[in-house]
Amino acid sequence: MASNNDVEPAVEVDDADPAVEVDRAQQGGVQSVDRALAVMDILARDGHAGVSDIAEEMHLHKSTVSRLLGSLVSRDMVQQNTGRGKYQLGFGILRLASSIPGRLSLVHEARPVLESLAEEYKETVNLAVLRSNFAVNVDQAMGPSMLATYDWVGSLTPLHATSSGKVLLAALAAEERGRILKETGLPARTPRTATSRDQLENQLLDVSRNGYAVTKDEIEIGLNAAAAPVYNHTGVVIGAVSISGPAFRFDPETTPGLLEALKQAGLRISANMGYALR
Repeated sequence: MASNNDVEPAVEVDDADPAVEVDRAQQGGVQSVDRALAVMDILARDGHAGVSDIAEEMHLHKSTVSRLLGSLVSRDMVQQNTGRGKYQLGFGILRLASSIPGRLSLVHEARPVLESLAEEYKETVNLAVLRSNFAVNVDQAMGPSMLATYDWVGSLTPLHATSSGKVLLAALAAEERGRILKETGLPARTPRTATSRDQLENQLLDVSRNGYAVTKDEIEIGLNAAAAPVYNHTGVVIGAVSISGPAFRFDPETTPGLLEALKQAGLRISANMGYALR
């Protein structure tokens, strides 16, 4: 039996050990990268900031922040506003960011979100984009309902009579919206379809105000739907995510939490496309 005095000696770390020095250097490098990214996050959020502002928020000494900014300036990631001495993101960010959108596929990035929403609410979820004056459904996730559901993928649907179409219309400049509606007209698909320009414009104002569109019996009697916008990395609406189902069991305005979940789904897809909510 070992006595109380038989204590194993502590393992000493040799500061001169090259492995220790490498590990410390790696840790310091990771910390510097993390801090530099945090600085750029602050500038992206606020537009511009001074050394003191950044140092206070990050709980760092001003000299440390100055060194970080100097390194970022040297790589054109940050530039200094000579008038006020504050810093803002530089053109180097554009060089990096410009290579991303071309590699992002809206359908690919949206797919998990569509499936999640369809599973949660047990209804059909679609992703639509604007093409040739119509809303085109480019992907669809089916809910687990036993009731047969129409496959909307590839379908051209009228902008004024669908929830996705109204989201896409509401995002357009007035001149472009007017051109499209002049070319397509406002044909009645059902007695509930908006066929007057004033009526439709009022609905589009509600879409812009609420962040979603709801349609009931407008493209087809017995079909209800709701849609929310999807944005790209510049904040432009590039699509709409919608959820639809038979009117006898599905009312988007009375289904608890659905409209908020739909808006969040749109924002999740948008984030996947590089959009940053401000």
